[in-house]
Amino acid sequence: MKRTATVRLGLHADGPARLALAVGVATEHAPEERFEAVQGGRPVPFRVLEEAHGGRLHLVDVEAGAVTVEYAATVEGTAPPAPVDPLDEVRYLRPSRYCESDLLAPVASAEFGGLEGEALLDAVSGWVSAQLSYVSGSSLPTDGAARTLLARRGVCRDYAHLVVAFLRALDVPARVVSVYAPGLEPMDFHAVAEASVDGAWRLVDATGLAPLASMMRIATGRDAADTAFLSVRGAAVRLDGLEVDATVEPPPVGGGSGPILLR
Repeated sequence: MKRTATVRLGLHADGPARLALAVGVATEHAPEERFEAVQGGRPVPFRVLEEAHGGRLHLVDVEAGAVTVEYAATVEGTAPPAPVDPLDEVRYLRPSRYCESDLLAPVASAEFGGLEGEALLDAVSGWVSAQLSYVSGSSLPTDGAARTLLARRGVCRDYAHLVVAFLRALDVPARVVSVYAPGLEPMDFHAVAEASVDGAWRLVDATGLAPLASMMRIATGRDAADTAFLSVRGAAVRLDGLEVDATVEPPPVGGGSGPILLR
């Protein structure tokens, strides 16, 4: 299996700013890659910080004006299963900013009480898929799982947050993963959930919008606060354009929402 990912961002900084970009494919995939930031016709130096679970941040210091960022990666084969760290199993049971598992515990217990393992993952994913409507632009960046449940609509990050909140409420460690998803339509960054079951992290995508097996991990965290593709320190930075593409050879077949290993 050969997978590729490309990103192009058009940005405009109002003044000096530091960009932290989570766009690189996680090191677990051993990607062949290229990253470049250009301002005023010249390349801008960058450095890379290692994050948890193979994620990385590309840090770029820019001045006022237009900035173009481009990233491209090629991945051959599949990565090993994500290891289960005992500390992560504690961290990813806690309520977080966008996954209010403490607030949603009564709903989770009423809907999924008595289920365990993959049966629980299937039930939660299927319920969220059936109860929510995928509507682009229907949620705010500040919306969490509780508000998504009330609104009954959202985008991929909202689906992932609700799945994670329900699973944590039922004592299953769960986290949010940003991915490149070949086959996604329309193409964009994608967010899914990942749960620790039977000693392995398993992928859950309640949207069913893209084939699971071809996804490539970018960043992993408690919720979208840990997986945003762009964070800014300093002057305001405007996003003027975003182009994302991801492909796989041979082409993926069908989507899905069941649990599998994220490779």
